[in-house]
Amino acid sequence: MTEAFLIRSLSPDEAQGVVPALAAVLLDCVKGGASVSFMADMTLDEAEAFWREETATDDGRSILVAEDDDGVFGVVQVIPVAIPNQPHRVDISKLLVHRRGRRRGAAEALMTAAEDATRQKGRWLMVLDTVTGSPADLLYEKRGWSRAGVIPDYALYPDGALCDATFFYKALRP
Repeated sequence: MTEAFLIRSLSPDEAQGVVPALAAVLLDCVKGGASVSFMADMTLDEAEAFWREETATDDGRSILVAEDDDGVFGVVQVIPVAIPNQPHRVDISKLLVHRRGRRRGAAEALMTAAEDATRQKGRWLMVLDTVTGSPADLLYEKRGWSRAGVIPDYALYPDGALCDATFFYKALRP
């Protein structure tokens, strides 16, 4: 049996209050080799600065977290696209699960919550990118996301090696 956790949406004030926990999740993922925009020499201060900026942004985003008795161990953001010709779309950003919380179904639960948040925003098209062949790549496919394509050598792993990115979309429109 897996250890219990809950998924919840943070208000902007709550998100600011858990910046250290969000930074710890981000830093753990980078140190674990995840290609999530940062390099291996990332510091805790840089991770906290990233999350302070993300959580201070008043753009209608939802910050969803997975937490257990030890605190926040997972996060995903649902960011409404703000350009006039895409009022139906959101970007999914920074699905991250700390290594201490993996293999418990948290990533899948966070993505279910992200779909719910998308619907609550009155949006129906979700878009994201991930490292091709990664566990996340497999998760999105399992959850019914459609591959839009792969861009070779799109980003770097934290150690500097190149990686391909797969772009996905999911339409929630009935």
